[in-house]
Amino acid sequence: MPVTKFDVQERYRYQCGFNSYLESEAVPGALPVGQNSPQKPPLGLYAEKLSGTAFTAPRGENKQTWLYRILPSCGHPPFAAAAAAAAAEDLEGDERGDGKSGGKLLKELHSDKLQYLPNQIRWDPFELPSAGGAQEGDNGEEEEEEEEEGGGQCPDFASGLRPLGGAGDPRMKDGLGIYIYVVGRDMDERSAFYSADGDMLLVPQEGALDVRTEMGHLLVRPMEIAVLPRGVRFRVDLVGNDESGGGKGKRARGYILEIYHGHFNLPELGPIGSNGLANARDFQAPVARFDEEHGATAGSRDAHGEKTAGWTVTTKFNNTLFSTVQPFTPFDIVAWHGNYYPYKYDLGRFNTVGTISYDHPDPSIFTVLTASGSEKHGKGTALADFVIFPPRWLVGEDTFRPPYFHRNTMAEFMGLVGGEYDAKKGGKGGFVPGGASLHNVMSGHGPDGGTVEKARVVEEGGQKPQKVGEGGMAFMFETCLMLGVTNWGLERCKKVQGKYSEESWGGLKVYWKGTEGREVRSHLL
Repeated sequence: MPVTKFDVQERYRYQCGFNSYLESEAVPGALPVGQNSPQKPPLGLYAEKLSGTAFTAPRGENKQTWLYRILPSCGHPPFAAAAAAAAAEDLEGDERGDGKSGGKLLKELHSDKLQYLPNQIRWDPFELPSAGGAQEGDNGEEEEEEEEEGGGQCPDFASGLRPLGGAGDPRMKDGLGIYIYVVGRDMDERSAFYSADGDMLLVPQEGALDVRTEMGHLLVRPMEIAVLPRGVRFRVDLVGNDESGGGKGKRARGYILEIYHGHFNLPELGPIGSNGLANARDFQAPVARFDEEHGATAGSRDAHGEKTAGWTVTTKFNNTLFSTVQPFTPFDIVAWHGNYYPYKYDLGRFNTVGTISYDHPDPSIFTVLTASGSEKHGKGTALADFVIFPPRWLVGEDTFRPPYFHRNTMAEFMGLVGGEYDAKKGGKGGFVPGGASLHNVMSGHGPDGGTVEKARVVEEGGQKPQKVGEGGMAFMFETCLMLGVTNWGLERCKKVQGKYSEESWGGLKVYWKGTEGREVRSHLL
């Protein structure tokens, strides 16, 4: 700290800043000067505007980017139900491969299919795709290879999305979805994916991702996050632990929070001052990079004198996958300028704030990004917060230092990128990297029994400063919405810990000293 030491070294240049107005050109002179849409844009390019808000949104909230590309994105045949999605969306095998399943698994995020439960839920690590003929179990040892979910080809990013839960409706631009992604291969080099439903926040847990977006590359590694805005097209390749990008580590797992309303912003700092938490200068956006693969016209499959196979573009639209095959590359943006773009952030740069006297502050002090709710949710209430629990010092005196026992009007989904979380035990059957937990609206939760016992020990001379979370990172997606869980999340993934509540809190001791020798005041007049 404060900068993470990554196993996979950086390979790209970036621009820095959050919610900044940026510009980038891969070829000097590609950006017009003094106007956005000249009669003939420079270098024979087309000007295309990408809007992330309504035209009339307040200036401080308005999101837009001007793109200067070889061909506009509209030059494609009609979308149809995505054939490539069949295996991922129909894990039990019926209708697999015919391209007509219509997004069965992702459709579990439709509100009438979600199951809303008051129970605390915890999941063991979600299964990684097999690598080298073996599959890694929860204890890190190799097990006999099992058939991949989908019963066939190893999933790429688009087919490896596993919807875990959510609330609301992307058609109304209200709500959110939570996914696990499990990836065992690169997306096809002639493919792209985008979500029309919302902005996606990626939290890699295992395996680095090379995310090729329309506006340039992002290398996103565990201990980094990335935000891919609604509508931005991208392709995801896996990056191995060796710098060549192959071999060991060619699989990936992580978490996704998708918001159907608004965009992520930095939280207000209030009396903290002008610096702290996630600083704007530490966010990184791509620089322009483009390909030249096209015919004489948008509809021509004749590129450089040869017939092309085309490029498959897949979209998640109302939590259903659709695809089209277009004759030219979607990655043909030579230059761009605006404030609507993908970005990434190194969680190791987070400037943690905490008590230096007594008591445990509310976890809102660990907020990295926030997405405001609508007016109906009330002032100061977020549709979603992304909160982290990084390595930090605990110094509160005469204080119960773990997170307090809690019932919350907000729903709390937690994951673990690495290491251990200071409020829960690790190991088999515990809260471990690649797993997750959900404490829904007003569902009681708090540190487990073992953590409580350690925290209550009175040290001679008083509590000593203690560093927790070393070498790890826990995080939380917090929302004002009541979260429903998909059938895949409750049943088909087979990762729910049936005894989570009992093993965490069933053994909590009673320290109440009783009323013997004490006055008990009546509540009656």
